[in-house]
Amino acid sequence: MPQARTRGRGKGFITPEVLISERPAEVEGRAAPGHWEGDLILGLNRSAIGTLVERTTRFTMLLHLPPMPGHGDGPREKNGPALAGHGAEAVRDAIAREITTLPKQLRRSLTWDQGSEMAQHARLRIDTGMAVYFCDSQSPWQRGTNENTNGLLRQCFPKGTHLSAHGPDDSAAVATALNGRPRKTLGWRMPAEALDAVLRSGQAAVATIG
Repeated sequence: MPQARTRGRGKGFITPEVLISERPAEVEGRAAPGHWEGDLILGLNRSAIGTLVERTTRFTMLLHLPPMPGHGDGPREKNGPALAGHGAEAVRDAIAREITTLPKQLRRSLTWDQGSEMAQHARLRIDTGMAVYFCDSQSPWQRGTNENTNGLLRQCFPKGTHLSAHGPDDSAAVATALNGRPRKTLGWRMPAEALDAVLRSGQAAVATIG
C-alpha cells in the first residue's frame, strides 16, 4: 500500500497516487506501447539534456534545454527563475513539445525520478494526456530502460562537458543514430523499426510522426 507522504525536501508535489506503486501492471510487461521513462543528463555549469525512452520499442527522444538569458552572469537570485534551462516549466514545455508529435495511443504514461524539474507534472498531464509516475526515492533502477539508454548517450554527451554546446540539430542527430542502432533485446531490430511496426499495426497513426 502506498504511504500517504512525500519523500525528500521540496518534493511536496509528489503524492501517493503518482508513485510508481500505483502504475498499471501493463507498464512492467512492456506489451503495450506508449509507456515512457525520462530523466535529465547533466553537464558542467548546470547544463542539461532531457531524455525520453519508450519502454516497448526503446525509441528515444532528446529534449533541448538551453540556458535562459542571464544564466552565468552572476549569482543566482534566491527563489528566482531556473535560468539553467531545466526548471519545471522548461522541462514541462520540452516534454510536451516532443511527445505530442506522437499519436495519443503512444502517450500513455511517463515515469521519472523525484526531481524538482517535474514539479509541474499535473499541468504536463493536462497538456499531453499522459499519466505521470515517480520512482521511489533513490531508486533509479525503477526506470532501468532509461538508465541504460543514458549510458549509451554518454558516448556522445560525456560527463564533465558543457551540454549547452549541443544545439537541437545535434540532439536530433544523436537520437536518430541511437534509434537506428540494432538492439539484441528487440531481436536485432532498430528502435525506429520497432516504433514504425507499432504505428503500422493500427495502434497509432503514422502520419503524426515528424
